[in-house]
Amino acid sequence: MAAERARDVYQPPVLPPGSGGAGGDLAEVSGLPLRLTSTGRLEFLGGLPVVRPRARTIDDMRAVLYNQTAADPEELYLMYRGLGWPEDIDRLSAYSLRFDLTILSCGLVGGEYVKTAGHYHPERYAELYQVLVGRAHFLLQRPVKDDPSEAVEDVVVVEAGPGELLYVPPNYGHVTINPSREPLVMVNVVDATFDSLYDPYRARRGAAYYEIDDRGHSYWVANEHYCGPPPRLGRVTQPADLGLAGDEPLYGQLVRGPRALAFLSQPPGDGPRP
Repeated sequence: MAAERARDVYQPPVLPPGSGGAGGDLAEVSGLPLRLTSTGRLEFLGGLPVVRPRARTIDDMRAVLYNQTAADPEELYLMYRGLGWPEDIDRLSAYSLRFDLTILSCGLVGGEYVKTAGHYHPERYAELYQVLVGRAHFLLQRPVKDDPSEAVEDVVVVEAGPGELLYVPPNYGHVTINPSREPLVMVNVVDATFDSLYDPYRARRGAAYYEIDDRGHSYWVANEHYCGPPPRLGRVTQPADLGLAGDEPLYGQLVRGPRALAFLSQPPGDGPRP
């Protein structure tokens, strides 16, 4: 495996006690009566319908890991799909939209930070993310169009903290990485009808780069199954770029005006670039 390192983009912080994470009330930041328990799961309060999470285990993820012999942790992240009040879910379904929440545990997997498996969308679909707790590194990549090789023409790293948004344009694959010492909780809005495409990531042992830890510093290591540019530093999406307010949870804005985000199913163009 190649050991080429790009520049140091992030050093994990030493977080003070009570800085967020386990045991946290998510109601204010999520717009729903939710709590993050000490075991890193959601507690549904106030009569909100319970959604059972789907877990990604280390065995599920092995094909995309930097170190495929890593033995732990057993469970890397949880996906809660289709959260919300029943009347809101019905309203969103009329616009083919779904509201999800993902919790990534913190720590290392064979020297690599905990991450999602990575996926592409069918052509012309986009996705919108918002970080609620913790910090995220979003690693986006765009393959060369109509090129059957492993070439990618753009690789982007976007660092996002609580309240910040990332719009994932059409034709980009993406992985979310948790480089901090607390759980990462994020929500996303996506078209409810398509299936994410995971196989391209599995076939090439993950994304174009891996983010690994070396004595407390984060480094990007090139995946030898790709060819393409080094990662560039991108930027978070400004709410105004999508007609959203910056001082209100995404869920509330979504259910009040789902038409404003219906373009995620058929964006007229690339939209704001990271």
